[in-house]
Amino acid sequence: MLKFLKDWMLPLAMVAGTLTYPWISRLIFLTPYLIFAMLLLTFCKLSPRDIHIHKAHVWLLLIQLVGSVVVYGMLYSIHPVVAQGALICVLAPTATAAAVITGMLGGSVPFLTSYLLLCNIGVAIVAPALFPLIEPHSGVTFLSAFIYICKQVGPILILPLLLAWIIRRYTPVIHQKLLSLNGATFYIWAFSLTLVTGTTVNFLVEQEDPNYVVEISMAVVALVICVIQFLLGRRIGRTYGDPISSGQGLGQKNTILAIWMAQTYLNPISSVAPAAYVLWQNIINSYQLWLKGKRDRKTLNTTI
Repeated sequence: MLKFLKDWMLPLAMVAGTLTYPWISRLIFLTPYLIFAMLLLTFCKLSPRDIHIHKAHVWLLLIQLVGSVVVYGMLYSIHPVVAQGALICVLAPTATAAAVITGMLGGSVPFLTSYLLLCNIGVAIVAPALFPLIEPHSGVTFLSAFIYICKQVGPILILPLLLAWIIRRYTPVIHQKLLSLNGATFYIWAFSLTLVTGTTVNFLVEQEDPNYVVEISMAVVALVICVIQFLLGRRIGRTYGDPISSGQGLGQKNTILAIWMAQTYLNPISSVAPAAYVLWQNIINSYQLWLKGKRDRKTLNTTI
């Protein structure tokens, strides 16, 4: 039963969020705390000695930070909200679960976790500067918006790392306890996905003048961006000898954080793009795992 729930947790969480959206959307204020908890448990596994910055990391981060602006500029003239959705799909940092998938596919988990740290810091620095320019609010100056978003986004992405290392250094008993709870990350993620799905559905339902063409367009754009990021990441990784880790680092996004940032700091409709990205990236991951299993079975039959 537990295996069944894990295998089907993604669709179950999204269905639960869709069915309970009038009530579950009221709990969206919990999202930043849940993201903080997921990152804290993830970073507890990462020792400062394990961090090594590779050339591939630099290219991946440049694509993520600069590419988000380029994509936004390309799509802005078509539709500003679609452009915002595309930007957040590129800008969003790597998912905490990417290390697990990377290990299952035979990639380098230390490489991925190092990039997870690097891209979280990069997004924490760049996002507060980008969002006020993209979605300015009446009566709010750029500087005040920048400071406000720094206060909101920075602690969520940076403090879990600092806290994890302080706990590792000064309270090893608590550190070991948190390591034993690492499996809880999966269930926190599932509950977070239920929350953001419910909030997205609630926003779509309550629109006075819904534009489904824009929303479908964002889902299609999210698919194209998802495929390109996985392929581009693998192409860069192939140059440096590790296509799997680079592909997951660039392609597998923290969509919970992406949806929350879109709903909080951009036009809330733009959250449809990262919500669709959830589906696309998990289809790609499932396909990759299926291919890996097929190759492993073929190798096993050959050696017998």
